[in-house]
Amino acid sequence: MSTELIFHNPKVLWLLLAIPLLIAWAIFERRKRAVFRFSAVNGFSSYRRGWRAYLTEALPLLRISAVALAVLALARPQERDEKVRDLTVEGIDIVLALDLSTSMEAGDFRPHNRIYVAKEVLTEFLDSRSNDRIGLVVFAGVAYTQSPLTLDYAVLKELVKQLRTRVLEDGTAIGDALAISLNRLRDSDAKSRVVVLITDGDNNAGRVSPLDAAAMAKAFKIPVFTILVGKGGRVPFPAGQDLFGNTAWREMDIPVNPGLLQEISKMTGGEYYRATDRNELKNGLQKVLNAMERSKILEGGAMTNYRERFHEFLVWAFALASLELLLRATFLRIFP
Repeated sequence: MSTELIFHNPKVLWLLLAIPLLIAWAIFERRKRAVFRFSAVNGFSSYRRGWRAYLTEALPLLRISAVALAVLALARPQERDEKVRDLTVEGIDIVLALDLSTSMEAGDFRPHNRIYVAKEVLTEFLDSRSNDRIGLVVFAGVAYTQSPLTLDYAVLKELVKQLRTRVLEDGTAIGDALAISLNRLRDSDAKSRVVVLITDGDNNAGRVSPLDAAAMAKAFKIPVFTILVGKGGRVPFPAGQDLFGNTAWREMDIPVNPGLLQEISKMTGGEYYRATDRNELKNGLQKVLNAMERSKILEGGAMTNYRERFHEFLVWAFALASLELLLRATFLRIFP
């Protein structure tokens, strides 16, 4: 990769025209300086110029060189790579629809419950992304948008951290969650758009039928990947606290409908996954990404890479100026 040196402020280089004037001034000063010569007894001059005399005459050259280098530094020399760096960003538009119904408190993901593990895995998922626009929809008996599509993962992680069960009306409105998720992706210009539905139960609330929402997703050509969290059936569920302040558990039957989730994924061109532990939930999200085609969502054009070089010229300018001052004050000091 070849490079070339350019100047960011080329007009400053006009100051270099003063260099010949400085050279002329140095010559003029040297000629008007008085010089003493001593004659030998035999009539021949025995005067010989020593190395100190030559160095003294060369001192102005150090100052002139320092000034020239300082001017070059002010012009901000930069090294420009001929290779152009492509700034086009590729990614996927993803809406995560997370179930916040009370059944997500089930403790079959011990030592933690389902919602704890889901939030932890989603945070890790966000940490692994860089170019995907991600939105967040939460639902229980009702559904709403927690975050629109964004690249600000720090905000998303903070929102995920604050998610709680028992905040929304209880229930599982899968159809409403899908409808709101599709509404967030409807105007997206990304080639790859996807909904990831994470739930642990069957649809039992909401105004939109899950299959009607799936039909809309099919019309919009947006695949829905469904992840069923938990084992289903009788699972440990918190039942208050015991005398020592520890969580008391009881067995509770939580209905699931894997067939519905499979049908939604099949209709929309997505896939269905079952997560009975933390690793399976994490792998399910990764499989969603692996199945998607990358698309361009930001057109950044191209940008040439520049590296500043002015500091090198500035260091040499200070070095030469300091050397002149040092020599004049020590070895080449002229006494009156």
